[in-house]
Amino acid sequence: MSHAYKPVLWNRTKLIYDAFLLVGIGAYLWVFMTLAPMLSAAAALVEAPIWKMRAFGSCAFILLSIILAIGPLARIDARFLPILYNRRHFGVITAGVAILHAKAVLDWYFAFAPISKVDALFISNTSFFQVIGFPFELFGMLSLAILVVMALTSHDFWLSFLTPRVWKGLHMLVYVAYGSVILHVALGALVGGGNPVTLMVVAASLIILITLHLRAGLAEARKDKVFADAPVAGAWVAFGQVDDFIEGRALMGSGTAGERIAVFKFKGRLSALSNVCSHQGGPVGEGKVVLGLVTCPWHGYQYRLEDGCSPPPFKERIRKYRVRVMNGTVWVDPTPLPLGTVVEPYPIPKTANPVIANPEISGPETSSPDAPDTATKGGH
Repeated sequence: MSHAYKPVLWNRTKLIYDAFLLVGIGAYLWVFMTLAPMLSAAAALVEAPIWKMRAFGSCAFILLSIILAIGPLARIDARFLPILYNRRHFGVITAGVAILHAKAVLDWYFAFAPISKVDALFISNTSFFQVIGFPFELFGMLSLAILVVMALTSHDFWLSFLTPRVWKGLHMLVYVAYGSVILHVALGALVGGGNPVTLMVVAASLIILITLHLRAGLAEARKDKVFADAPVAGAWVAFGQVDDFIEGRALMGSGTAGERIAVFKFKGRLSALSNVCSHQGGPVGEGKVVLGLVTCPWHGYQYRLEDGCSPPPFKERIRKYRVRVMNGTVWVDPTPLPLGTVVEPYPIPKTANPVIANPEISGPETSSPDAPDTATKGGH
């Protein structure tokens, strides 16, 4: 988080992340360009600039595949969340590698063209009505254009300027870029003689990504079903037993209208907030309480437990909800409170509450004296 826009937000974690990424890319490029010509006598005859463009191209494809795998992996296993946290830098670096691949291609094949290299690329192959021989370069240029646009708009300024919905939709074009890369690589391999290794790598990448996304989607669907099947009493929805909560963590659920809610336990008290981060819609409930602030696992945006507001000078806000504990069960009123409403965290009773048939009766107006629910309009 930052209350003022900066070109790049650096911290120790991101510096280490970027360093490992750059070292890994450098090692891959060196190994590829050094060892690939040694694979066979025919490979040794291939000019060094061609190996260079292949190295950059294959590296960009692998990086893009990893980027698309990070999201579902983080949904499946929380240990991948640190990689997700720094994925923006990963994407910008991938765009840079793709640009180097395009430059290597233009410098080798179109260096002596009487027109601009880019114009020469577009008119060099016009076989649009055949599969083998189709101008696969167009798919590569489309992918490159999308990656560059995404890199240029990756800053939070553009997120705010375009609005999160538009920005997110723009960056979902990464799937179009990936599909275009698949066609670019596959058709290019067919034109070049159908390199089996290249085609196998492309197929493996596609199968792995489809599998990961399906598995993550099914996991989310199972969660949604559990939320939908949660007990409902009046207007209140059950979120589990008090003993199910872990200090500093949340249990997640949904309201009767499908709104996602997270209930956090911190210092013996419960707080219910929206499970949708105001930054990029991240799952706030999968984060934890850090220094008294709920911290989104995606990009570290933080919110106060009592009002859902970010601490000054930050101005992000998420909705708050009323929470109760009755008969050992945690209940949430799914009606969101106005942004900035202060609701003090609900103290977990030390002894079991009296049996109450309908939690709706024990709403804010009739809550017991030992469990106050002070709600005031505030925020910043």
